[in-house]
Order: sequence, then structure tokens, then C-alpha cells
Amino acid sequence: MKGLPKKLLPLTLFGIAAITSLLSVQPAQAYMVTLEQVGSNVVATGTGAINLTGLNFVESLTTFVSNGVTAASASIATGPSGVTLNINRYTGFTGPTSFGSGAGTPANPGSGDYVAIAGFVGLLVLPQGYVSNAALSDSMTFNHATFASLGVIPGTYEWTWGTGLPNQNFTLIIPRAGVPDGGSTVSLLSCALLGLAALRRKLGC
Repeated sequence: MKGLPKKLLPLTLFGIAAITSLLSVQPAQAYMVTLEQVGSNVVATGTGAINLTGLNFVESLTTFVSNGVTAASASIATGPSGVTLNINRYTGFTGPTSFGSGAGTPANPGSGDYVAIAGFVGLLVLPQGYVSNAALSDSMTFNHATFASLGVIPGTYEWTWGTGLPNQNFTLIIPRAGVPDGGSTVSLLSCALLGLAALRRKLGC
């Protein structure tokens, strides 16, 4: 039995290395919006940063804003709605011009930063005074909705600009049914750790 710990050591080291790699702190990510079915609602959550280098500034204005999604024109606006805000408009990116057939669905009033992209017309909207690479965060909820009722097609949609520097992209993720999220990954890792601990106890290590 004395030789068992040595035989188990490589397995233990491999498990620690794999878990450390998966759970290590990641660098700041580019702005990303994720649509998620939560019960009978669809929730959109936006987070990340945008590098303004490579975009073309169009104008600053004060205007009444609304949130929601229009898949047919690759448009999604997250954050507050039904209020007057100071915003900046930019052009200069390329990417999808649609991500479904939906003609337009407003969400309930959201929260956070107002961020919008319209792929068909090539327009990006950010809060006035936004500083390049600063963190953005927002959300909105579509009550009693599904991906089908919103007319969106699951997939990953990305708009890019510039020369490929960090955060020169805007990503929309609409997950397919059955795809595990980050929480599921953590759960699987927890099960693996428990299994490894049980094996070590059984072998008397």
C-alpha cells in the first residue's frame, strides 16, 4: 500500500492543473451580450469593454431611447428604456446583418449602461463620455417570451473593427438548448474533485 500514493500523485497533479487552468482569472473581455431563457422570460445581459480605436465617431446627441431586439436587422439595445439619455454614435464595423426573422420586440425597462448595435445599418451606440476600454454592464428582460417569440436564431454573432486589438469586437450569444453554462462547468469540476477525494480515501492515501 505504500506505493499507492506515488501512483496516485500524477493523477492528483493533473487534476489540480486542469482545474487551475479552467478557473484561472481571465483578462478583461470584449463587450458581450448573452440571451438566456430564464423560466418564462428571456433575459439579456451585457458586460465587457469596447475599444473605440478603429470606429468612426458620428455624433453626440440627447435623445429618447428604447431597448429591445430586432433580429431581422441585427439590432439589439440593452439597458434602460423610456428615458432621455446622452449618447454617442459610431460606425466603421462589419458583421452580421441579421440573426433571425424577428421584426422587433421591446423589453421591460432595463438597467445599467445603454449600449446598442444595429448591424444592418452599421451603427453602434454608447453612453456619451464613454472612455475606450472602460467596463460596461447592463441588462433587460422580455417577460413571457422565448427565443422563438423573439424571432432569434441561436448562435454566436460578432461585429468587429480595427486591426484586431483587444476589445475591438461586439459579440451576441444566443445559446442552443442543452448547452451548459459556466455554472454547469463549475458543478462538473466540483464533482470531479469529490470523486478524486473519495478515491484517495478508498486507497488509504
